Amino acid sequence: MATDARAADAMPRFPDGFLWGVSTSAHQIEGAAGLRAPSVWDVFTAEPGRVRDGSTAAVACDHYHRYREDVALLADLGVDAYRFSVSWPRVDSPGGLDFYDRLVDEVCAAGVRPVPTLFHWDLPVGLDWLERDTAARFAEYVSVVAERLGDRVGKWITLNEPAEHTLLGHALGTHAPGRTLLFDALPAAHHQLLAHGLAVRALRAAGATDVGIANSHGPTWPASDAPADREAADFYDLLLNRLFADPVLTGRYPEGLGELMPGSAGGVEADLEIISEPLDWYGVNYYAPARVGAPQGVEIEFGGVTLPAGLPFSVRAIEGRPLTDFGWPVVPEGLTELLTGFRDRYGDRLPPVVVTENGCAYEGLDDRDRIAYHDGHVRALHRAVEAGVDVRGYFVWSLLDNFEWAEGYGRRFGLVHVDFTTLERTPKASYGWFRDLVAGQR
Repeated sequence: MATDARAADAMPRFPDGFLWGVSTSAHQIEGAAGLRAPSVWDVFTAEPGRVRDGSTAAVACDHYHRYREDVALLADLGVDAYRFSVSWPRVDSPGGLDFYDRLVDEVCAAGVRPVPTLFHWDLPVGLDWLERDTAARFAEYVSVVAERLGDRVGKWITLNEPAEHTLLGHALGTHAPGRTLLFDALPAAHHQLLAHGLAVRALRAAGATDVGIANSHGPTWPASDAPADREAADFYDLLLNRLFADPVLTGRYPEGLGELMPGSAGGVEADLEIISEPLDWYGVNYYAPARVGAPQGVEIEFGGVTLPAGLPFSVRAIEGRPLTDFGWPVVPEGLTELLTGFRDRYGDRLPPVVVTENGCAYEGLDDRDRIAYHDGHVRALHRAVEAGVDVRGYFVWSLLDNFEWAEGYGRRFGLVHVDFTTLERTPKASYGWFRDLVAGQR
């Protein structure tokens, strides 16, 4: 049950024009796998032992066939915007873009702004982020989507969480494509960032004027004041935060990392000019801080991920905090710290910020813990606004319970419960709470 007494207090008002929304991703909800080309996630989930419950996203929430029902839930929720992702493998298939035509039309007819993410981890089979050409191929795909949907879509997101896709998919092997390259995965990070910059250029060429990226970030807390712990925390922050923010916002890699990246004939500097194409806003996905110390010489299980013993840091538990069903600590003030820290670090290089994901895994329809979670984080976000951070929106992850990647169907992040046998949708208590919050901000 919720223990946050503030949940009964009036929510402070956000600035006029603040965008309230919810998020999903194609592979996690669409299903209809037979109507698109395969992605690296289809290959990954077909391998025994890759997904905790042995499931796949072949059906997922069957959003492909039930999108009208889901858009009706959006309309009833009263949100301003719907962040979804476009499946590159579906667009590569005959008639694949027709689905997004129908979806965007339905979302617009409901009075909701469509906000597509152009890559949310479902890379077509045959492409590889270790190869530079994939970035160019991505830009070509983005141009096709923008030409088809740009008359109705104003706000665009290039990539979702390249940090996690690099770390989990290419360094640790717990996500698709399942590689265990550790620091040799850095080219996948660089090529995704290059793809982002090329996508910005492609969107601008198509007339887009409202373009951002959705990067995952969280404060990094040293496990102690000991020099070894602080050094390890600084390195972790470099890899998970600055490696993906600095090139986009400043046109430079953090010291020591640029020379590790594969460049074009013009070198990494030429790529950085593309990567740092100006953005209209910067998207932040926030879930929790990380408490990091010196390596402990053993494998560590943390948040569903096994960190090998050979890393130059260890992730420690944040004690004294409630945990979600995923085992993640609930730390709303970390969002305030993160955003004010970004403002201080990047100054006028930081464009307006949108929180593109924030959410938690809990069971049950009477999900008071989820209400307390979002209540605390929305208030923490408002404190960042009061501190002078230019925040323009907040998107809940997620509208629907869905296929939660390597966890399968064992973690529920949705405002709406999905019965994965009948596919029946049932709004949770948190759905009603968020609907009331949005209505109260009008």
